[in-house]
Amino acid sequence: MIGSNLAMSGPLRAALAGLAMVTMATASPAAARTDGNRATPADKCASLAKLRLPDTSIAKATVVDDPAATFKLKDVPGFCRVVAHVRSAPDSDVRVEIWLPLQGWAGIFHGNGNGGFGGTLEAGYGGMVAGLRRGYATAMTDTGTAPATMLDGDALIGHPRKWKDWGRLSTHVMTVTGKSIAQAFYGRTAKRSYYTGCSTGGQQGLIEALYYPRDYNGILVGAPVINRTWGHAAVAWDFAAANRTPGSLLSDAKLTLLNTAATLSCNRRGYGVPGDAFITDPLACTFDPKELECRGADNGQCLTTAEVATARAFYTGPTSRDGRPLFFGWPIGSEAPGRFGWSFLQTAANGQPQFAGLFKWVFGSTWDWHGFDVDRDMPVVDARLGADVNDATRGNLRAFAALGGKLIIYHGLADSLVPPAQSVAFYQRQAGELGGMERLRRTARLFMAPGMMHCGGGSGPDVFNSLSNGLPQPPAEGPSDDLFSALLAWESGGRGPERVIATKFAADKPGVIELQRPLCPYPQVARYKGIGSTSLASNFICAAGPANGGRASRP
Repeated sequence: MIGSNLAMSGPLRAALAGLAMVTMATASPAAARTDGNRATPADKCASLAKLRLPDTSIAKATVVDDPAATFKLKDVPGFCRVVAHVRSAPDSDVRVEIWLPLQGWAGIFHGNGNGGFGGTLEAGYGGMVAGLRRGYATAMTDTGTAPATMLDGDALIGHPRKWKDWGRLSTHVMTVTGKSIAQAFYGRTAKRSYYTGCSTGGQQGLIEALYYPRDYNGILVGAPVINRTWGHAAVAWDFAAANRTPGSLLSDAKLTLLNTAATLSCNRRGYGVPGDAFITDPLACTFDPKELECRGADNGQCLTTAEVATARAFYTGPTSRDGRPLFFGWPIGSEAPGRFGWSFLQTAANGQPQFAGLFKWVFGSTWDWHGFDVDRDMPVVDARLGADVNDATRGNLRAFAALGGKLIIYHGLADSLVPPAQSVAFYQRQAGELGGMERLRRTARLFMAPGMMHCGGGSGPDVFNSLSNGLPQPPAEGPSDDLFSALLAWESGGRGPERVIATKFAADKPGVIELQRPLCPYPQVARYKGIGSTSLASNFICAAGPANGGRASRP
């Protein structure tokens, strides 16, 4: 399975095998001297421009001694910034950027994930800043897809090698290259390695655990894109449902109405706490938007027949002509407008659905959503792209577990860009691969975050990860309120996290906590004790959830 998907060329094999063999055109940075004295950090950094690695060129090696002035970064120590290009095959150009603390390196290598179609390095700067503050050598890749951008992959039409770099190879290239550069700069190898990323970055982390288990000791991923082709199909399906006929589009006001009604309905039936603006256990809840259908004229407080059909299409996800579910839909409670919300999915990008570039890779630049047919088109898409971009749907964690690796996955239960049930299905499948849930729990934990949208935001508590690609964080006080700290403690020999506190800050009062809730390892969910304030995590316990994860057992 690995060989058939990787299709690694001879030059690439040689490149990756040789990356650890660091050589220099002149003396190594660790041994460089200036006027008979030991080299300064600036000298060591500059000498990295002469570093020789297979298929690699160093485009930049400069000291950033005042990050506040250069990058407008506060409370960040000075670092050596290195940008490299790895060109291991025709039409392959994987850019890697690594920041190396000038002083006080903790001996840790930290890899970061990208987002969407990648294409830029700046998308990972938030996570790199967090890593640098911890004293880590922290790296990022553009996934080899420049000049694509996070939301626009049209530039990749006709470039199958770049699809493969994006879907499978680039993160491993970043890791091996970054470790070699760090070794050259510090004169010693990293003692531990950790990875963090969300969305496409989550997919990158799973690929590392599944296929490159020696790269990282600990991996923390959020909202991972697992089935890439069908994830894009679901977005196209939603867009078509909202735009194919007049009057089907759900306005922000109607989305808010739908979200409020669905949340009230589920919470009244025991799938959440009455009074909450989010649902604790939405995958186990069902809601028919027909309950809101107008009985007469549309007065703004009901849904028209066309709007009901659109909402149903979002909930069900792509279905076959005979009504069979083909992929996951969006969970009850994810309807609210906002960044990457349902409103985003209904909005055209250059006249096409969001992320439509993937279909143009297969069908050409003239592909038009009006003719999209999941029964006819998706077998073609999977045959062309599946082996390159869907590897997280295959493989298992056995090798990663045998090496002592630790994996934590988190996913917002109000995510309307990457279906959260997909993460549950992945976890369930890995439990089957490793011999049961208890065995899997020795290596991997899954935390579902009620009310959180894609990688953050939403009406629920969404602050619980100090290396979350730049999202604002409260002061970390230990593993109980920080997933990354929990990962470090677990990987270093401690117990796996059984409860992580998530925080919701007041939108109009910076630093003021609105509520806190425990996040519980799947399949447990947080249950209210029935007494005390619902804004305090101490009034909730982790209890058993639905045996099959609600709708998560679907395709």
